[in-house]
Amino acid sequence: MQKPGGGNDLQTSPLFAVEGVSVRFGGVRALEGVSLEVAPHEVLGVIGPNGAGKTTLFNVVCGFVSPAEGELRLRGERIRDLRPHQLAGHGIARTLQGLGLFERMTVLDNVMVGADRLARAGFLRGLLGLGHRDDARLAAKAREVLGELGIESYAARYPGSLPYPIRKKVALARALVAEPELLLLDEPASGLSAEEMTELGEIITGLTERTAVMLVEHHMDLVMSVCHRITVLDFGRVIAAGTPEEIRNDPAVLAAYLGESVDDPEVPTGSTTDGDVVSTGSTTRGEEA
Repeated sequence: MQKPGGGNDLQTSPLFAVEGVSVRFGGVRALEGVSLEVAPHEVLGVIGPNGAGKTTLFNVVCGFVSPAEGELRLRGERIRDLRPHQLAGHGIARTLQGLGLFERMTVLDNVMVGADRLARAGFLRGLLGLGHRDDARLAAKAREVLGELGIESYAARYPGSLPYPIRKKVALARALVAEPELLLLDEPASGLSAEEMTELGEIITGLTERTAVMLVEHHMDLVMSVCHRITVLDFGRVIAAGTPEEIRNDPAVLAAYLGESVDDPEVPTGSTTDGDVVSTGSTTRGEEA
């Protein structure tokens, strides 16, 4: 995979910031004082063992969970009472672990669903008979994004008839068609082969020309290859933040991944302890908070 370049050229002013966010579910502390920043055109990785709070953090960013403390800022402005349906309006798009494609809609129609931010038809334009112009424009945009990902030939197909890696690309195309400033990728490498993961890494690296990326991923080889910076969570707290090299050699990160749980029988035998945090991205604790 191509190592991300231009790390020193990233703009210093953050595009998006999480500031002191805490989340509690009853007596369970899912996040505690979590802060991080994403610069324009940067790939920020968020990693940590299962139960570290990665999914909870993504759900806060997407408006599915309201924090007990802390705030979110986009372009320096505080985002108040964010709701999932408002993401596109703020220039944020997300892919889901479960893909979330509509099985009874074609690939093209699925991708067009993600273009709400670009649509201008609305009720009044519909009454004036102008909506079809937007439909044609959005369809053209959807085909363009599908072409960029090499899957335009599947535009008329239905998701259920496609191989899993192609469906993953359809989900990514649906997020990209809205032209987001911040793209949230939730476990994009899950279910992919080594060759497909290499291609995914190249795609993510290329995306920084148009958007910033916040990546939650278990596969450390992918994370280390594409991320400019990495934030590490453990038990709901940030335990480390820095460049891939800094994270790779951080004692707190090594302990979180490989400490007392290294002999856990559920850890795949492909995991290693010889310098990399983990080679397979497998984790050693219970379900994600």
